[in-house]
Amino acid sequence: MAEISLSGLRAVRQVATLGSFTAAAEALGYTQSAVSRQVAAMEQVAGAPLFERHARGVRPTAVGEVLLRHAGALLDAAEAAERDLATARERLAGRLIVGAYPTGHLVLVPRALALMRDEHPGVEVTLRSHGSRSLLRMLRAQQVEVAIIVCAPGDDPDLTGLRHERLLGARLRVAVADGHRLAGRGSVTPDDLRDEPWIVGAAGPGDGHLGAWPGIERPRIAYAVKDWHARLGMVAAGLGVALVPGSVMSLMSRGITALPVDDDGPHTRHVLAVTHPAADPLAAAFLAVLRRVADPAIL
Repeated sequence: MAEISLSGLRAVRQVATLGSFTAAAEALGYTQSAVSRQVAAMEQVAGAPLFERHARGVRPTAVGEVLLRHAGALLDAAEAAERDLATARERLAGRLIVGAYPTGHLVLVPRALALMRDEHPGVEVTLRSHGSRSLLRMLRAQQVEVAIIVCAPGDDPDLTGLRHERLLGARLRVAVADGHRLAGRGSVTPDDLRDEPWIVGAAGPGDGHLGAWPGIERPRIAYAVKDWHARLGMVAAGLGVALVPGSVMSLMSRGITALPVDDDGPHTRHVLAVTHPAADPLAAAFLAVLRRVADPAIL
C-alpha cells in the first residue's frame, strides 16, 4: 500500500511551485523521470491526478491543491525535526569550572552564564572567585578550566604555556566624595591626585587589585580593604579616593563622583580569558560566549 513520503511531497511542491517537471528536477538535483515517479507515487496515495497540463506547463488539480496544503505543514515539521536532531547531536553536556576575578562576577560573568544557559543548557558551570594570580595557579593545577583575569596597569602576569585572549580594555577612573574639592571637575590630572589619601585593594601587585594611580610616587595609602562596598563607603565618607573600573559603577551610592584622569601613560585595565592551549569543547564554548557579551562599558 502506497504511503505519503517526504521525498514525494518535496517533488509535488517543487513541481507546483515551478510549473514544470523539468524545472523541478533541476531544482531538486533529480532526473525528470525520478520526479515523475515521485509524483506518480503521490497520485497513487491520493487516488487521483495531482497535476493537469496547460499551455505553459502544469498546474495542480483540486486534489493536488489539497495535498499541497498539507505538504507545506508536513515538510516544515520534518525540517524542524532535522534541525532539532542536529542540535541534539551537537549539544554540549558536562561540568565546566570557571574562575573569575571578583568584580568580574558583577556583570561580565553573569551575562556569560545567562547566554551559556540558553545556548548550552546541558552544561553545568561551577564558579570560583579569586585574584588573578591565584586563578592562574588554579588553571595550571587543573582546578579551573577557564580563568578570567584582570591586569591592572603595570601588571605582567606569567602566561607561559597558556592560551589567552583579551576580552576587554578600558581606562580607569578615580572615585571621590561629592563634597571633595575635585568633584566638580570634568576630569583630573595625576598632579591633582598626588597628595590625596588612597583607599586601595587589600592584595599585592599582579592580582588585578587597584592601588593608587600609576606613576604617583610614594602615594599616601589611607586604607587597604578587599570589599568594594567597604571601599566605596570610605570614599563616600571622605576618607580618601579610589580607582574604580566600570564594573563597580553600579555599586556606587549617592555621594560619590567618578572622574576620568587626563594621563597619556599606559593606564588601561585589561580583562583576559585564559585556558590551556588545547581547550576542551566546553571551555571553547564558554570562551565564545564571553566574546559575545564582552563590552567595554562593563569593565
